[in-house]
Amino acid sequence: MLSSPGEDPRSPEQPPDPAEPDGEPIVCSRCGKRAEGTPLTWTCSVENGHRRYFCDACARANLRAIEGRLDSPWW
Repeated sequence: MLSSPGEDPRSPEQPPDPAEPDGEPIVCSRCGKRAEGTPLTWTCSVENGHRRYFCDACARANLRAIEGRLDSPWW
């Protein structure tokens, strides 16, 4: 099924992706800080098929590595 430009390709019955995976709280993969609700200033990265979240402090400290798409073990 093709959609028109600007049209949401999901069916109306399909809910949007949840902000928190499996209803568990989001935790920074670098320092272990827990998010309060939905973290708007955090960074999400997909590495080897797994989502990793980084708090704003860890993301700022490693911005160049994140933009260079280096896996987090490198930084």
